Amino acid sequence: MLKRLISTENDPATAIVRVILGLVFFAHGSQKALGWFGGGGFTATMGFFTGMMHIPPPLAFLAICAEFLGGMGLLVGLLARIAALGIAVNMVVAIATVHYQFGFFMNWFGNQRGEGFEYHLLVIGMALLIILRGAGAFSLDHLLASGIHSGSSDELVRHR
Repeated sequence: MLKRLISTENDPATAIVRVILGLVFFAHGSQKALGWFGGGGFTATMGFFTGMMHIPPPLAFLAICAEFLGGMGLLVGLLARIAALGIAVNMVVAIATVHYQFGFFMNWFGNQRGEGFEYHLLVIGMALLIILRGAGAFSLDHLLASGIHSGSSDELVRHR
């Protein structure tokens, strides 16, 4: 099961998509979890999600984790498929609960009440690539998968 989860080709194009998506979501997750980059931090974000948006606390916590830990996982390419899945689910929920009502386009010119969902679709597309192809080159998943594929489990245990 672990082999299938972390297996990936040594593909630099997939790595580029992974790292860019990881950067974006590490920044967004850092706002929510740590208060960096002008964000409110964990307590304020939980309060907003549970109080204003009426999201149950366990799901609000998972949303913050998906962005922050998912962003970190994508940056280093560790368990990238799981990280990408968490981010994709976040985006589907954001579209369904908030952004769908505002239409497709972002509010580039300030003439609509909210932001559309085009950004979210781009994120979902990038996440799906990673879910299907894995982390790509320059990733811990690739490094770990190479070790698993090159030796038997007995050899791996001896090397630890």
